[in-house]
Amino acid sequence: MAGAAGPGTGPVAAGGDGDDSLYPIAVLIDELRNEDVQLRLNSIKKLSTIALALGVERTRTELLPFLTDTIYDEDEVLLALAEQLGNFTGLVGGPDFAHCLLPPLESLATVEETVVRDKAVESLRQISQEHTPIALEAHFVPLVKRLASGDWFTSRTSACGLFSVCYPRASNAVKAEIRQHFRSLCSDDTPMVRRAAASKLGEFAKVLELDSVKSEIVPLFTNLASDEQDSVRLLAVEACVSIAQLLSQEDLEALVMPTLRQAAEDKSWRVRYMVADKFSELQKAVGPKITLNDLIPAFQNLLKDCEAEVRAAAAHKVKELCENLPPEGRETIIMNQILPFIKELVSDTNQHVKSALASVIMGLSTILGKENTIEHLLPLFLAQLKDECPEVRLNIISNLDCVNEVIGIRQLSQSLLPAIVELAEDAKWRVRLAIIEYMPLLAGQLGVQFFDEKLNSLCMAWLVDHVYAIREAATNNLMKLVKKFGTEWAQNTIVPKVLVMASDPNYLHRMTTLFCINALSEACGQEITTKQMLPIVLKMAGDQVANVRFNVAKSLQKIGPILDTDALQEEVKPILQKLGQDEDVDVKYFAQEALSAVAQRLRKLDFPAKDSEEPSAPGADKNHFLRPRGPGEDTGKAHTERAARVVSEEAVEAARFRGTDAAKGPAYQLHVNTRDTLAQLEIAELVHFSQSRD
Repeated sequence: MAGAAGPGTGPVAAGGDGDDSLYPIAVLIDELRNEDVQLRLNSIKKLSTIALALGVERTRTELLPFLTDTIYDEDEVLLALAEQLGNFTGLVGGPDFAHCLLPPLESLATVEETVVRDKAVESLRQISQEHTPIALEAHFVPLVKRLASGDWFTSRTSACGLFSVCYPRASNAVKAEIRQHFRSLCSDDTPMVRRAAASKLGEFAKVLELDSVKSEIVPLFTNLASDEQDSVRLLAVEACVSIAQLLSQEDLEALVMPTLRQAAEDKSWRVRYMVADKFSELQKAVGPKITLNDLIPAFQNLLKDCEAEVRAAAAHKVKELCENLPPEGRETIIMNQILPFIKELVSDTNQHVKSALASVIMGLSTILGKENTIEHLLPLFLAQLKDECPEVRLNIISNLDCVNEVIGIRQLSQSLLPAIVELAEDAKWRVRLAIIEYMPLLAGQLGVQFFDEKLNSLCMAWLVDHVYAIREAATNNLMKLVKKFGTEWAQNTIVPKVLVMASDPNYLHRMTTLFCINALSEACGQEITTKQMLPIVLKMAGDQVANVRFNVAKSLQKIGPILDTDALQEEVKPILQKLGQDEDVDVKYFAQEALSAVAQRLRKLDFPAKDSEEPSAPGADKNHFLRPRGPGEDTGKAHTERAARVVSEEAVEAARFRGTDAAKGPAYQLHVNTRDTLAQLEIAELVHFSQSRD
């Protein structure tokens, strides 16, 4: 970045008349030209505050021209600028002056970085809605035309996103010009421009008249769908959804379906993938008749495509396709035309295909009913539960609730258990973590007896896993199980096993005991916590490992609200006082934190009205601002003066920190009306009193 805007330079530098109101923009200019990118970025993010300080007229005449002239910066700065300008209409005087924001955004819409252009286009679309129809034709439409006919492809790609927002409010003559420009971009020599046009084709079609859609948009769609670049063709498939929604069944069959059939058999797998990915949307857009005649055969081909990515995308859409079929004849269509292809995918060679199918196949049970599920789907579920890929087994288990509604989970229990055990002991910790998250769901469906017999030992084994994330998830899992099965079950089954770990040789396992107590105490209630858990926690206060001791202090603070006054006063408080004298600084710190919390709870329980009765001196009590105002005391004024004093002190400290060099001129100063403390606080936060640079 070029150097500097010192006093006397820049479009709004302070003149000899000593107009202090000019300093905020001078500071902004200085920081925008600072060599430090972060300073420039911070200044850009505070543009709205500066604009408020300047007022609408000076924002229009000085700030915006300066910003337009300085759009040569790092991408992150330009991105922030493009975002800020989208919300600037009110700061330049409202909708009547919204056109003033167009020049800087037009420049940003032509830069090389895609994310900056996209953000500039987003802001332009936002501002276009604030133009009156007259202003739109006078200022916004010419901008779109300039971008659409720009020499560099970046401006033409940006123009593609602006046609749909200005077309509906334009006059008929201007509409014809807009359509002509869009047609030109659809046949542009540069693939990037054609891609941009194809991505906006459906959006543009929605705002056009039906005749124009048939006569102009459909031919453009056909051309783009047969483009030499597959990246253009696949975007045309996406546009097909929007176009199909606008046309009648006859027009669809004649104008769109030949192109869609061609796309479903395209030589590029990426185009076929897009057809599979958008299949449900296409199905809804074209209606049931065309779906049965054209889309079902196309879907069958996608399910047996030579590319695994295409098969996986199609497999993901199996459930949605079946749900969207018309109720009459749905079962027959699925059984005869879809299920045979699904059976082949269950034994597919690619694990991603099998995993995609496993994530949706369980949902078919609710569509096909109990008999068909038991006869046709159950064998597929059982096969997938034995699949060598953990993701396949995991996806089946995670969707068991669908089958449970139809046939009950007992049908799967014999095959389910081995799959769960394998996943629970999988070498990849993320797989183990995933199955833990589904354990409460399984427990609720399998019942407490089955859980105690088959799965309880797994849940306890996870508590001593060598990965912390697993131990943490296992702890949360126990809390959910207690909420599901009740406190009596916890007291008899879980709590004793957890407390045994308190004497484990591994200090990590002893800490896990404390974490479990923290989680279980709330679910188990006061009686179990006081009688069974608290003695163990107190005993662990003498542990040799400091990490265990300070976690004891944290646990006592956690379970404190659950305990009664006697336990807090007679048992917890003495232990915390002892830990407060510990030789380890961390133990001492957490003990004092817990002791403070316990003391506060005791005061609330024993002396509920005492706090409000005791007088408190300002400064000694953190809540002194809540005390009644004394005679002649103006708390609002005192607060304002104190805030202003803090601002001044911080500003001086900031100036001292940045340093001043007399040889380079004085540091900037900022004079704000002290009556407006909020403005002073905001601008003091913004301005860093930066030094002008050579």
